[in-house]
Amino acid sequence: MSEASPLKKQLDMSYEEALTKIPEALKTEGFGVLTEIDVKATLKAKIDADIRPYKILGACNPPFAHNALQQDIDAGLMMPCNVVVYVDDAGKTVVHAIDPTVSAGDNAKLKELAEAVKTKLAAAVAKI
Repeated sequence: MSEASPLKKQLDMSYEEALTKIPEALKTEGFGVLTEIDVKATLKAKIDADIRPYKILGACNPPFAHNALQQDIDAGLMMPCNVVVYVDDAGKTVVHAIDPTVSAGDNAKLKELAEAVKTKLAAAVAKI
């Protein structure tokens, strides 16, 4: 795995088990999973490509989302917060959440909010 991050974790569980645990961990931090994209199945269906198991979960924390939109109407470009789950080259399951501070732009209030979201996402990842 690449550099250590509180938003990325190699798990000691199966891919399928991780997909059941991640929404629970996100819920404890106020997030719900709004979308789930099965990238492996989509690429197989669309271009007959075979890739490793890979899903993108779109997580949303409604109070944070509302606050962000009050700060900057374009904050919706940052939503939902993507959390990916995949099997790495070593056959281990990995969970990796987006760092919302990267896409917060120059808006100081939005950056402050993004830091709080990052902290909650890191706490959810730590619980898995």
